[in-house]
Amino acid sequence: MLRYPPVPRDTDRSLAIPIELASTAHLASEAVNPRLNAVVETWPAQDTPAPGSTPLAGVPFLVKDLAVAMAGKRVELGSRIAAGNVAAADSSLMARFRRAGLVTLGRTATPEFAYSTTTEGVLYGATRNPWDPARSPGGSSGGSGAAVAAGIVPLAHATDAAGSIRVPAASNGLFGLKPTRGRISMGPDADEVFNGLAVHGALSRSVRDSAALLDLVQGPEPGDPYAAQRPERPYAQEVTRSPGSLRIGLLTRPWGGRAVDATVIDATLRAARLAESLGHRVEEVRVGLGVGWEEFVLANARIWSTNLVTWIDGFAAAFERPVDSTTVEPEMLASYAYGQRVGGTEFVHALATRNSVARAIGRYFTDYDLLLTPTLPELPVPLGTYAEGAEGADGPGWLAQLFHRSPFTAAFNVAGTPAMSVPLETDPVTGLPIGIQFAAGYGREDVLFRLAGQLEQAAPWARRTPAVWAGGHHHA
Repeated sequence: MLRYPPVPRDTDRSLAIPIELASTAHLASEAVNPRLNAVVETWPAQDTPAPGSTPLAGVPFLVKDLAVAMAGKRVELGSRIAAGNVAAADSSLMARFRRAGLVTLGRTATPEFAYSTTTEGVLYGATRNPWDPARSPGGSSGGSGAAVAAGIVPLAHATDAAGSIRVPAASNGLFGLKPTRGRISMGPDADEVFNGLAVHGALSRSVRDSAALLDLVQGPEPGDPYAAQRPERPYAQEVTRSPGSLRIGLLTRPWGGRAVDATVIDATLRAARLAESLGHRVEEVRVGLGVGWEEFVLANARIWSTNLVTWIDGFAAAFERPVDSTTVEPEMLASYAYGQRVGGTEFVHALATRNSVARAIGRYFTDYDLLLTPTLPELPVPLGTYAEGAEGADGPGWLAQLFHRSPFTAAFNVAGTPAMSVPLETDPVTGLPIGIQFAAGYGREDVLFRLAGQLEQAAPWARRTPAVWAGGHHHA
């Protein structure tokens, strides 16, 4: 890890502030990252934005090792087959991060190809949860989640194709909002990722920071196939606006029917009562997916695995590497093999399932403003849990296991609608965080931010810090 020398006395103070913030972030990483393995690479600050030029000017930042490219820096997607891959140019989102005034200092851990909701890859090893280092920080944005929760940076880049923003938010006690499909560009190298299931976003300790960042990076780029309608006003303003009285459906039994831990059910019901105390109408609901759970999982497996084939083949060709156990992890090899077998007609059927789910979720939001669920059905699991029973799983089997662990989140990726995990609760026995998910109709991040701001005021979480916390390390 790099250490910055003291700022020279003759340095312009407008430049000194970002340098000092970057130095603090590096020192924080030095203090806690050896215990977490959240940050896989750091580098000196390349940008020195003028303080005040944007709401986030000078804020230290980390990017996930996937889906965003920073010129001259490695982006390895958490995989040995992509090891050493260096970006030739900034991606569209990276350019927007720079224009937002963020100072990017490194990249965070992801499971291989972001194809898991735990972050335990072979390339860089397991990432640990700062609340309990024996447990998972979630995934696939687990490195970003652990880094923000531990106080290395106040917010970090994340992506979400089935819960990969919201799962780490819940696991690490953070705020995480998955934006609407088409809100943030995937360009220029892709029009969609996972055929529209994946989106960019961020993890933060405060609602305000996520809102400010989305304001600065949202909107289309030339050539994007579609774009969500621009918001009426900045999301940062929505955080302090009253949401009015919302009609909220409550769903505690997940699609697929798996059991939910009693402590999670209790926490979700407390969150529902909090919403009622704030003037919202909450009632239990049943929400259909438009298809059966098995068909839902199969369609996702077909979409995910066929996309995976193109990525793995691309890196194998670029680096002249074999596709085998020396370069790709077992679960990804199984998914790769399955993706090679998916036929064109099966893939089109998967896209039809995507449409059926989107229509069903869309119909729900004609009657309700929001849906309230647990983010996860259980507390953060011990490291190694995902490997149990994964031996010999085929592509659909591996995805079924992932969706069993996170059954409440993926529907909103398939539907393209926004959803957020709010760190409202903790387990009274262990002190581990419990995230509460709120989902909204297409394009309605404004409603989510209004409610999130109200909840943050009513039940603040900023003073809750994990066992591994950079704020406890003092530097002269």
